[in-house]
Amino acid sequence: MTRARLGELVLRNMTLIIFIVVFVYFGVQAPRFFGVDSIANIIKQASFIGIIAVGMTFVLLTAGIDLSVGSNMYLSAMAAGYLMQNPAFQNGPGVVVALFVGLLAGTAFGAVNAFCIVVLRITPFLVTLATMVAGRGLGTAITESFGIEMPGPYLAFGASNLLGIPMPIVAFVIVVVGAHIVLSRTQFGRQIYAVGNDPVAARKAGLAVDRILFLAYVICGFCAAVGGVTLIALIGRLNQTFGVGKEFDVITAAVLGGTSLFGGVGTAWGAVMGSTLVQMVQSGMIFIGVNLYLQPMVLALVIFLAIFADALRTARLEKLRRRMLRPD
Repeated sequence: MTRARLGELVLRNMTLIIFIVVFVYFGVQAPRFFGVDSIANIIKQASFIGIIAVGMTFVLLTAGIDLSVGSNMYLSAMAAGYLMQNPAFQNGPGVVVALFVGLLAGTAFGAVNAFCIVVLRITPFLVTLATMVAGRGLGTAITESFGIEMPGPYLAFGASNLLGIPMPIVAFVIVVVGAHIVLSRTQFGRQIYAVGNDPVAARKAGLAVDRILFLAYVICGFCAAVGGVTLIALIGRLNQTFGVGKEFDVITAAVLGGTSLFGGVGTAWGAVMGSTLVQMVQSGMIFIGVNLYLQPMVLALVIFLAIFADALRTARLEKLRRRMLRPD
């Protein structure tokens, strides 16, 4: 194997290498970190971030971004929670209806982002930054900063298992498998990669670029809603800070999973690796006793390194490809 190919192999598997290094480091520092219960809890806690990271992957593949997923989580969980305050929605069928309304609210939130980006031609960063603030403000105005308690049947659903697997993980698996099929086995998936690699060429080739971009943001909104209703089932109470800052964890998870901020590169499975890695760092800091006030700084460093690594990887891989294509 040539040095060029070895370098490309390392860059393409950087997430896996970092994952193994972090896992071994925390395990050596705190042997309890290797415990089955610890690993299961990390995966469970990573599930909701991973679900949203899958949706973010669709957006990032188009070279876009969605900063509003945290506010989307809040509004989606709030919509479901408000319905479940009515006794008619506190039984099994009622909870299902409330969850459907929550998912519908999150999907509509994504459609608003898509409309502003595709129809009004506003930059994705500015649109989603605005809807992040507006969504949080709308939710705060509706709840008047009061918390919403989730009913017992909903909490029981969140704590239930399917064949011994916690429901949040089941939801995570369903979303990831569905996204993988869409991205790797459908025409729409191939079109997303084409738009992300070169939107101008994709448009010249006859692809419906606007429709593809619109659907990408709608999918991201739907995944944010799924993540929101999944997390609130674990927490049990919705308050004003629910979902605050989660957009950074989600973007970090997607990028760490190999999805490029520049579009055209990424997979649904990468979101699994990235979200688990983010949660592993958060849990590992607790295990080894990192100062509580320093933990946000460590996470900020992880975000910076993820973005830096993505830029380095993109530039390096492009350089390697050019070198390999250059005639001797």
